[in-house]
Amino acid sequence: MFTFLTVVVAAIIFEYSNGFHDAANAIATVVSTKVLTPRQAIAMAAFFNLTGALLGGAVASTIGKGLVDTNVVTMPAVVAAVVAAFVWNITTWWFGLPSSSSHALIGGLCGAALATARGDWSVIKWNAGIWPKIVVPMITSPLAGFIFGGLLMFLLFAALHRFTPHFVNTLFGKLQIFSAAWMAHSHGSNDAQKTMGIIALALFTGTKAGSFDHLPGSLAFLKTPTFVLPIWVVAICALTMAVGTAAGGWRIIRTLGHRMVKLQPVNGFAAETTAAVIIQAASYYGIPLSTTHVITTSIMGVGAVKRFSGMRWTVVERILWAWLFTLPASGLIGYALERVAAAALLFVFVPESGHD
Repeated sequence: MFTFLTVVVAAIIFEYSNGFHDAANAIATVVSTKVLTPRQAIAMAAFFNLTGALLGGAVASTIGKGLVDTNVVTMPAVVAAVVAAFVWNITTWWFGLPSSSSHALIGGLCGAALATARGDWSVIKWNAGIWPKIVVPMITSPLAGFIFGGLLMFLLFAALHRFTPHFVNTLFGKLQIFSAAWMAHSHGSNDAQKTMGIIALALFTGTKAGSFDHLPGSLAFLKTPTFVLPIWVVAICALTMAVGTAAGGWRIIRTLGHRMVKLQPVNGFAAETTAAVIIQAASYYGIPLSTTHVITTSIMGVGAVKRFSGMRWTVVERILWAWLFTLPASGLIGYALERVAAAALLFVFVPESGHD
């Protein structure tokens, strides 16, 4: 039971860090274009992250049972996965890099599961989970963000070139509020569900291991012999992400909203709308997308159409390196943490031999 509570606490801390780490996904452009003040933008993002998190469950199911063999996953492995993701989140946040919280959690889970299985790679569901729902979208979704963001920006330029800059800024200053809200909602519908899936996996693992057999009747709701997504898990994760979002993520907001390219309201609208459509579609099909990758490349596509030379490609290069390292780095951290946890448990619970 103690280990399960550790999982829940670690998952909530991760969800909180996910909220402030990824707050920039929804509001970086609307802040940088000065359509909303930082306080207004964060309040709006917190609310719509909450609404998005309360809807659906396909992504949670993918994370909880679609990536690794649940029969070999232990409670310490789940703890190791969440802590690994949290460590990577904090590291990239410190350097102001918009890495993927999703891929950090997935990498941590795969690494921890691999450690539990003593290096047996078959524990990872490659053909049914990792390749079609993680690796392929990791490549195609950023490309889609860049291409469709650039295409939408080009079409907007073609449609609006006869209007004055004042009219365009005024119009899209209002429209960008809606696009930012939609982006926040789609972010919540995808990112918050990942932690829900982890807690649901812990409930299933604990029930299977008999950890909840001796609990009082008031805690019988913890027993989940089949993988399900309880309402209380949905509510806790949704509220935690909203609170985390309200804390803000200023380092990453500065990177996305200011350092890559200078944006106007029409550019922010194009980037947010593109990203929201892609993320919402992924959530519907249960694909745990990197919302960070999508909004970042959407901004890149919009910025390249606006003025290719205006893009700060050195910043882009740093972001891409962070993306490439996220899965393997978090996987190694998850693997190492599970091995340390297993060794600690062995030391505590196995008595020394050779003594009377």
